[in-house]
Order: sequence, then C-alpha cells, then structure tokens
Amino acid sequence: MLTWSEQDAEHSALWRSDQTLPARVVFADDTLSADSAYRLACAGTGLLWRGDFQNARQLLQALSRRIDKPKKARAKKPAPDAQPLPGAAFHAHRQAQAQRTRVLSQVLIELSGDYSINLRRAPDVRQACTQAFGPANGQTSVISLRALQGVIGAFEWRKTGVELPALGEGLRIHPHYGVFSPVRGEYVALVAKAPLPAALKDHSMAFDIGVGTGVLSAVLARRGAQQVMATDMAERALACARDNLQRLGLQNQVQLLQADLFPPGQAALVVCNPPWLPARPTSVLEQAVYDEGSQMLKGFLAGLKAHLSEGGEGWLILSDLAEHLGLRTREALLGWIADAGLQVLGRTDVKPVHGKAQDASDPLHAARLAEVTSLWRLGAAG
Repeated sequence: MLTWSEQDAEHSALWRSDQTLPARVVFADDTLSADSAYRLACAGTGLLWRGDFQNARQLLQALSRRIDKPKKARAKKPAPDAQPLPGAAFHAHRQAQAQRTRVLSQVLIELSGDYSINLRRAPDVRQACTQAFGPANGQTSVISLRALQGVIGAFEWRKTGVELPALGEGLRIHPHYGVFSPVRGEYVALVAKAPLPAALKDHSMAFDIGVGTGVLSAVLARRGAQQVMATDMAERALACARDNLQRLGLQNQVQLLQADLFPPGQAALVVCNPPWLPARPTSVLEQAVYDEGSQMLKGFLAGLKAHLSEGGEGWLILSDLAEHLGLRTREALLGWIADAGLQVLGRTDVKPVHGKAQDASDPLHAARLAEVTSLWRLGAAG
C-alpha cells in the first residue's frame, strides 16, 4: 500500500507496480518544472499527479530527454594488465536501464475504485485496467504513468493481435498484459519447420514447457500433435494461452497445467523456449527474457531425459546472444547437455530480423548483429 497525507488526512491506495515504493510522495501539477521534477524523481520521490493528464505525459517525455542526454565520460586509465570483465557492457547497460526505469516510474497516477482517472483530459482506461488487473473492486490504487502506458499498449496489442505466418495465413496471437508478445517470429518459424520425430506417430503427445501466449502449443497442434500438454507457473500466461487456443479452435488438443517445468509422464516431443539471458528480471514481463543463473534452462535440460518416451526428442529454442555478451559460453551449454545424459541430434539456425539488430546506436549492437537463434534437437544419449 502507498500512503500519503493530503488535506490533514492520511490516505492509502493499492500500489500497482513492479518497482519499489517511493521513499516519499509529493503532489505535482502543471506548475512543476521538468528540472525540479527530474531532481525529485532521481532522489526516489514519487510525484502524485494532480494536474492535467496530458501535461503529465509531456513531463514524462521531458524526464526521458534528460535521462538520455549524453553525459561527459570521466576518463579512467585502465590498469596495464587489466582484462575486460565478462559481460561488462551488458551489466552497464542493464544498470542504466534500471536507473532509467526508476526515474520514469516516479510520475504517479491515482485510479479510482472503478479504474477511472479524475484528472483533466484523462483517457478512459477502465477497460484496459480491467483486462490487466481484473474487475474493479472499489479500491483506490496508484500506478506509475509509465506502467499505465504499458497497460494501454497491452490493451491495444490484445485487440489487434500479432500475425504469425507460421500459424497460417491471417492467424494471430493476442498477448495479454504481463505476457511476453511473440514479436520475434523467427523462433516460431523454427518450430513450424523442424522435422517432427518419428516417435510422435506412435506416441502423439507433446509437451510445451513455459507456454506463454500459447503460440508454440498452437504450432504443434496444427502440425499434427494429437495432444499437447502445456505448462507455466504464471496464471497470467495460462489465461492468455487459454484465450488464444480458444480463438484458434485448438482448446481440445491442448491441456494447460500450472507447473514448474514438466508435467507428469513422458512425451515424444518436448519443446522449451526458456529466457535467453542469464540475469535477474526486475518485472513480471522481464521474466520471459531474463533467467537468473540460467535456472530454467538448466532445469529443462536436467529433467528432459526422464520425460522423453523412447525415440523422443527435446527441442530447445535458444539464442546465442548470451554468448556474444560474455554471459555464457557454448562450452558451458554443451556441458549441461552432456551432464543431463543428452546428445545433440541436430541444430537449425536462423538470423534474427528484429529492429535492434540494425540499430547501430544500441550499446549492445555488436552482440545483436552477431546473434543467431537456434533450435537444438536433443535426444537421450547412448
């Protein structure tokens, strides 16, 4: 709960944010200068907005410009025998991202008990918030303007959907708030084109580990897997997958189960697209990208053999971006595969086509340019 004093009374509201509570809260309106707001936000002070809503949006843009303004680099002489730290560029980038998020998350908007906003020129966000947080229960809440923009964006994504040729012409996946969108369709195409294991003809059960939006379960079902068992720990993901599978008419072929990694039993095909980068996520959405200590990747490999039926295959979809960033080595990955009693049956590679790979201003551009996404076909060794 976020608490503050207003008109000689104590107020509290539900805090809707992945970020920590502000150190203190002050009221802000159209009279607050961007420079003053920036100083307060950098100090961890929440700015509970009481002015025109559109002016709050302009203030957020002004804060963003101040954060992105080039800073003079302090010259540091490296030690003569100093070796570059593995992943140094990535960790510096993540630190800058975290600071940017902390500052921009200090502009706060109060939502009434029905998710309405009592500010001039405020949009109607009630439907978007209901989709993101569930039905309004009459409780006042506070959300950062930046997070609210994410809620609105997710609402539009969910309405429009993401068209994926690998699913079939005109078919779309509709991501929910807090569930990572399959905007990088190259990994979906890999699953759609890889040769199915012969064992699937006799034992037509496939597992999808970490179902997310349900896109890979849908691809497997449309490719002929008579039954797919899909798991995820996140209730948001399971609800999103259920919605998409119903839209595609595949709800009878795919069973959803809340579980950590594997469901009970064995399958002829087990597919997993774990988070690609071994780092700590700082939000629910980042859990689809960052996997601290490669825990999900290691867990999938360690448990795969026991869940493969005879002649079955495990498909690991993984980018090598972590290798180019110095966060993981290819030798380590191959070691985990061997230690799990697995062997590599084949591998299919594809170059990413997303915009960041072409953005030379991205601090991680060199690594993104070299990145390759692979589908590793794994089987039981010996």
